Amino acid sequence: VWRERGVRTRRLTVSHAFHSPLMEAMLDEFRAVLAGLTFRAPLLPVVSNLTGALADPQEITRAEYWVRHVREAVRYADGIAALRATGVDTFLEIGPQSVLTAMNADLLAEDALAVAVQRRDRPAPQALLHALADLHVHGVPVTWTQWFTDAGAARVDLPTYAFQHQRYWLGAGQARAADVSGVGLGVAGHPLLGAAVSVAGVDMVVLTGRLSVSTHVWLADHVVSGVVVVPGAALVELAVRAGDEVGASRVRELTVAAPLVLPEAGAVRVQVRVGAADETGVRVVAVHSQSEGDPEADWVRHAEGVLEPTSAGEPSLGEWPPVGASEVDVAGWYPTLAEHGLAYGPVFRGLRRVWTGGDEVFAEVALPDEVATEAARFGVHPALLDAALHPIGLLPGTEGSGGPRVPFAFEGVQVYASGARVLRVRLSRTGSAVRLVACDESGAAVVSVDSLALRELTGVTAAGAAARAMFELTWQAEEIAATGNLSGWALVGSPATADLPAYGDVEALVAAVDAGRTVAPRALLLPLDGPERAVPDAVRAATSEVLATVRSWLAADALAESRLVVVTRGAVSVAADDRVSDLAGAAVWGLLRSAQSEHPGRIVLADVDGDVDAGLLGVLTTVADEPSTHGGQVAVRAGAVFVPRLVRAVAPASVETPVVGDGAVLVTGGTGALGALVAEHLVSAHGVRSLVLVSRRGPEAAGAGELSERLSALGASVRVVACDVTDRDQVFGLVAEVAAGGRLAGVVHTAGVLDDGVVEGLTA
Repeated sequence: VWRERGVRTRRLTVSHAFHSPLMEAMLDEFRAVLAGLTFRAPLLPVVSNLTGALADPQEITRAEYWVRHVREAVRYADGIAALRATGVDTFLEIGPQSVLTAMNADLLAEDALAVAVQRRDRPAPQALLHALADLHVHGVPVTWTQWFTDAGAARVDLPTYAFQHQRYWLGAGQARAADVSGVGLGVAGHPLLGAAVSVAGVDMVVLTGRLSVSTHVWLADHVVSGVVVVPGAALVELAVRAGDEVGASRVRELTVAAPLVLPEAGAVRVQVRVGAADETGVRVVAVHSQSEGDPEADWVRHAEGVLEPTSAGEPSLGEWPPVGASEVDVAGWYPTLAEHGLAYGPVFRGLRRVWTGGDEVFAEVALPDEVATEAARFGVHPALLDAALHPIGLLPGTEGSGGPRVPFAFEGVQVYASGARVLRVRLSRTGSAVRLVACDESGAAVVSVDSLALRELTGVTAAGAAARAMFELTWQAEEIAATGNLSGWALVGSPATADLPAYGDVEALVAAVDAGRTVAPRALLLPLDGPERAVPDAVRAATSEVLATVRSWLAADALAESRLVVVTRGAVSVAADDRVSDLAGAAVWGLLRSAQSEHPGRIVLADVDGDVDAGLLGVLTTVADEPSTHGGQVAVRAGAVFVPRLVRAVAPASVETPVVGDGAVLVTGGTGALGALVAEHLVSAHGVRSLVLVSRRGPEAAGAGELSERLSALGASVRVVACDVTDRDQVFGLVAEVAAGGRLAGVVHTAGVLDDGVVEGLTA
């Protein structure tokens, strides 16, 4: 039949499950048929139902394999998962009853397609036509000419008016954004965002979208440390689009707080929130995401910053190519980046030519044809802007070491024209950051970035696990060069030095400002070296003295535009071998971290490892002048500056479970919401069989009886005891009572008393 109808098949998969003389004769005939066919592409890989993975071509030719195939379980679901892992998103079943298609509906995500060629409830020609049409509307090429062969169909002339053939079906891998206006939302009209809504009663706009590697295939070409990470350029694009919505399209600053990792299957929801405008039109913007597969998951903040109205004037590049610049060979550029953890696919390999001249780098970047048609829908296509940053490593002083370095802080981003497919780029140093100017081929400005900072990307894990991962604080080295300029600084509560004037307290400083002896300066509060005290007394003294100084500082109108740097020594641990030696200083950090959140930009915490000399003063004043790079908290070790970063914690390969044995575990606050969760976890996960749950009301606490019954049903012996754990005598009596009845194996403290208050309202 194939020969008579002239069919040339491109792909063919053949399977058989038993041997017989008849089968061998059929196979001989079939081989003869195969010999007359022309294959333009190799056969598709075979997935083994025995292993649920891609089959070894040698293994499936052995008789032992087929014996196991008959005897052992069919691993169909694993086979489908293996195909999805290789990028297969369309499944066509050739069978009599569409059984596998029904199974696939339960196994596949919404972004995959399952089609059956035959259906039990409809004639075969109709079912086949329906299957081909289903494939066609989802972007799978179908050669319809063969369908109409011998069907009596004839070509007809087109209408006599001007006719333009236009395909309205979405191509494979294109985002399928629905019309959301029917449910009361505005249409965002952006490839990464589907809807926009103004929040009732407040000056706030929220834009939403859905990202996945199946709907935004080009994002899969941006792989960092083995996982797909949405580039920082895309987060900037989201912020710019949000700014367009409210008339504040210039990104004054945008800091990437956590990488946005896309899962191999499924999607993430994205929200871009724009806050109220101040009197100058400035607004706060933030980008969050949530795993679509886990509606109960927390929203993760990936970027936050400030938007402002656009400014007049456009930058230019001048003569191109740059006169006197030396061209750099980029032939091995991307393989080298891959060795450093930046595995760019074709869409992000936009670097075409690079020149270096003086302290600047020039480059030409372009979008590949497969995404160039989409450029007009973006301000600047993220793949194009990302490619413009690839030659940064050629700038003096930006050479990285260790893991991949990616953009994390943008300042002064402005888009002048949208839809560019090719950029001419100039990169230059501005302090410790990088400045970018990009124009199109005609020399017209497209985008500029006043300041761009890079840092090493850490804590990236595969999404899915990442969405549920814990976070941890790490200290990372920051490239900050001390200027040595101490003008405008003063000391508070410390003796004068040859370098800085000093005042006994804040009141003395304010008096000097009021008397005109000095302008309102920035000030340093150096480590408090008081008399030797027991730790509790030292903590009370340090926090009380610092609280009094900070309250006076915040209350002084003359210092409203000034910044106070509180210096400690040994209060935080930066590395595993860096021990906390000053518990009083650590308490000061805890107190002032809260004060910083109430008064952004007014207080900086700096921990040092030595005496404060002129060199260290230069480092501290330089750091304090750049609060956006460290969030108001730094540590100086051997002259190097470290800043805290929140990264995803990597779970250990195995966790050793503590052995409790036959002892009792005491849980304070045990009848509260947190205590109840901890108690159940101790029983179910750690095998604790004796629990003492302590709270102020004990058995009279709400839900105490039900909790006790629930824990008893899990196999635990439970006692609920009334005790005020802030009363020392009651605690001594409780511990003695538990110990008299057996061994006290452990204490979990979940009790707490809440008494909120801002720093101005606190007393010693």
